Amino acid sequence: MKKKRFSLSTTHIIMLSFLGIILLGSALLSLPISSASGTAVPYIDALFTATTSTCVTGLVTLTTATAWSTFGHIVILLLIQVGGLGVITIMCGFMLMLKKRVSLSSRLLIQDAFNLNTLSGLVRFVKKVLLGTFLVEGVGALLYMLVFVPQFGARGIWISVFNSISAFCNAGIDIIGSNSLINYATNPIVNAVTCALIILGGLGYIVWWDLALTAKALKTSKLRAFKGLTLHSKIALFSTLVLILAGGISILLFEWSNPATIGNMSLFDKLQVSFFQSVTTRTAGFATIPQENLTNGSAAISLLLMFIGGSPVGTAGGVKTVTIAVLFASAVSSVKGAEETSMFNRTISKEAVRKATAVVCTSFAIMFTSTLLLSAATKASFIDIAFETVSATATVGLSRNLTASLNGAGKAIIIATMYLGRVGPISLAFAFKLRRKAQNIIINPTEQISVG
Repeated sequence: MKKKRFSLSTTHIIMLSFLGIILLGSALLSLPISSASGTAVPYIDALFTATTSTCVTGLVTLTTATAWSTFGHIVILLLIQVGGLGVITIMCGFMLMLKKRVSLSSRLLIQDAFNLNTLSGLVRFVKKVLLGTFLVEGVGALLYMLVFVPQFGARGIWISVFNSISAFCNAGIDIIGSNSLINYATNPIVNAVTCALIILGGLGYIVWWDLALTAKALKTSKLRAFKGLTLHSKIALFSTLVLILAGGISILLFEWSNPATIGNMSLFDKLQVSFFQSVTTRTAGFATIPQENLTNGSAAISLLLMFIGGSPVGTAGGVKTVTIAVLFASAVSSVKGAEETSMFNRTISKEAVRKATAVVCTSFAIMFTSTLLLSAATKASFIDIAFETVSATATVGLSRNLTASLNGAGKAIIIATMYLGRVGPISLAFAFKLRRKAQNIIINPTEQISVG
């Protein structure tokens, strides 16, 4: 009898590649050379740091600036870069540098890693992703140097590079101090550069190339250039703009008189801090105000923004802007009695609606389970626990001072939540689904039910 050959799907490979990088990173960070004190940190903290770096989350049990040595910082930064771009993209980049041919299996991995719909032009796509990423991160580092070099001297160069990569990859980890960017809450350069990097990383590479083509079209016809934008780009850009503006205005109103956040600031500073909070909650994790000092209204807005996250095919986490926009459009169509879901005069496929529903439901299930388990493992308040688990599920990194006080069980729960949040709920669903044989598929009879 012929034995059944075991093979891994592309989704399994992507999930295992992230797990492999996390375990390798945790092994390096558990070495004495990685610790600032020269004494190895507990393995659970090394694993937590490797996970939060690779999953570009930003929740930390140890202060990154003081707990780790230069070697440890380099390991963390490499994990952030690999996690932001994806293990498969980095591997493909090395193959291109060595002038090796990219096989069909590698192309399939790239397609699944970026959730693309075609195999056409994938190698060119990876080249543009790598070049675009390094260019944006380089410019961001140079702009950061305007602030950090005068303050820290030569060390400011390293801080600028680290911060730029962390911001673009939506990681939210810094090596400045123990209170994130709170000391720079009213610094326009740090605010503007950080927000720009977060938004560019969160928009997604597909939107980048679409905007580049549109810019070329502007030379001939503005109307044609606007119509030339794909539906994906239109939804991503519109959703991003609405979320940033609505989030920023809501936080500004809720925090206006709060002396623990922006209550004592000037109007300009109130505006930049409020909009920074709106941007950073969409999976970046940098903080310019203490999250535990937010009013309940702002905390609720932050939870919503964190859960939504950035846009697909980028460095951000969350269920993604396009996903929420599709569900919202589907709900509106149902209320109107329309048979099809449409946006910007284009019909959205039923498959996209089903996938959006699956992503949101799976993410919510991960978040709810994590909240339930963490509630049993810690005695913190519910709002602090919910903030922590949503932040971990959506790979955001903001915390209400709970992460550092987690016990062993709490750390293990958040580690698992960050990993599941990073590999993606839809990948998780595909990875564990049972393959069905075509001849065994049975179409069940339809029966009406009451909904709502």
